[in-house]
Amino acid sequence: MGLFLGSAHYLLAGVVFALLVRALLGKKAIRRNGEPLRNPPDTLPLVGNGIQFLQPRWNLLSWFNKCQRQFGYETLALTVPTLPPGVLIHDPKNLDYVFKHEGLFTKGNFVKTRSWDLFGNGIINADGAFWKLQRKAGLSFLNTANLRVLTDVALPQYLSESVKELEAAKPDQVVDLQDVFHEITTKLMGKMAYNMEMHFSSPFSSSFDHASGCTAQRFQNPLYPLTEFFFGHKFRQSISTVKKFGLEIVSRAMRDAKSISSSPPPSTSPDDEKLDSISGSLIHSLLSAIPDSPSTVADAALTYLSAGRDTTGQALTWTFYLLLSHPEVLSKIRDEVRGVLAREQAPLDTTSSSLPFSPAVLTPLSAPYSLAVFYESLRLYPPIPFEIRQAQAATTLPDGTFLPKDSVLVWCLWAMQRSRLTWGEDADQFRPERWLDENGTIKHKGAAEFPVFYGGARSCLGRKMAEGIAVQVIPVVAWGWEFEGLGKEDKRGGVGIA
Repeated sequence: MGLFLGSAHYLLAGVVFALLVRALLGKKAIRRNGEPLRNPPDTLPLVGNGIQFLQPRWNLLSWFNKCQRQFGYETLALTVPTLPPGVLIHDPKNLDYVFKHEGLFTKGNFVKTRSWDLFGNGIINADGAFWKLQRKAGLSFLNTANLRVLTDVALPQYLSESVKELEAAKPDQVVDLQDVFHEITTKLMGKMAYNMEMHFSSPFSSSFDHASGCTAQRFQNPLYPLTEFFFGHKFRQSISTVKKFGLEIVSRAMRDAKSISSSPPPSTSPDDEKLDSISGSLIHSLLSAIPDSPSTVADAALTYLSAGRDTTGQALTWTFYLLLSHPEVLSKIRDEVRGVLAREQAPLDTTSSSLPFSPAVLTPLSAPYSLAVFYESLRLYPPIPFEIRQAQAATTLPDGTFLPKDSVLVWCLWAMQRSRLTWGEDADQFRPERWLDENGTIKHKGAAEFPVFYGGARSCLGRKMAEGIAVQVIPVVAWGWEFEGLGKEDKRGGVGIA
């Protein structure tokens, strides 16, 4: 089915529904310094901006971008009949205020009810003590020692396997790089977080992708309970498959814990020993933190799995989509690899049938240009394109906008990260150099200007993991192959570790 309401009668039903809700509930205008906020472009009588949210995702993002281009940093009134009174923000100062007051701006019932079927009590829905338990488990998993094993052992191993598969492809064979990147991240998360062999081609992966897409659609479709009642059979099946897999992760981890305590595994190679020593550390941390609720641990495990494999895999896909039309950037990445190898005194092994060099020599410090390419791809194609929060108490934003309790606050990363006020007149251009200073060192933007990793207390736990993966995968793949696109774009959303 197309992106909900693909036919005219569904669209009409949505308008009628919106009118009824608006007439029954009514709304008070939000004000800034006592004056009503201005409306975004294309605001309609009665239905406000509701029609925009019924549009396909790409059209909605374009509308958000139109808003910021026309009004700059100004906060706008957002009127959607199925939402409480709301605002659309673009000013980094306002977003910084949101990040610094995490307890005041939560996801609220609007977000939680729509994501509950898939993520349940996972960290993206959790608040308070329950959120702290899951975040602590994530911090334990993503500690410095574990990240070192990821970049020095696990990632080079799985990247080498993917390189061999690419080398085995026939000259006229079409290879979907999106599948290649997701396979790498799926293997990494499967082994390191859950001590399981996982593959992107598994029934779980396809079910999760479908369920995730349907969940994302709920945030735009006011009639999702009705449309899912008639057309949601595949969605319900996918949810069932995902939930069963989550419980299998938990039950397997519990069996592993018993078997390891009774009979330690045999000694293997030093690298395998390092990897085995941390494998399953996330799921065991979650079990220790939440010992009495396997279903909750399963929700948490699935949320981390999605965040760890999907967002990075998607970002790598967009990176090479952009590199297709920027061969000069590909050349600079290859030049950087030559420079790293020269500094490390690691000459190319031209006789190797797999990787001609060890990916472990590529780090965010040694390969800043490749990291800049990754950041620039995330800027233009953020895995989570817009966010919604709900005020738990009345408050006033730095620009003077007064938000009553339960009001909704929306910001669109897709639009904010294309703002010429923040990024300059070339904000629409793919230019990795914007991330580098005169010495070729990475320049870091604040979370409020570059919120792709969120900010404040819920800043992304997996940032260093994603960066470590990117600076190995991007140069290795860029080094070994030339690319030709087929004109397809993947417009799926992602889930971040929060």
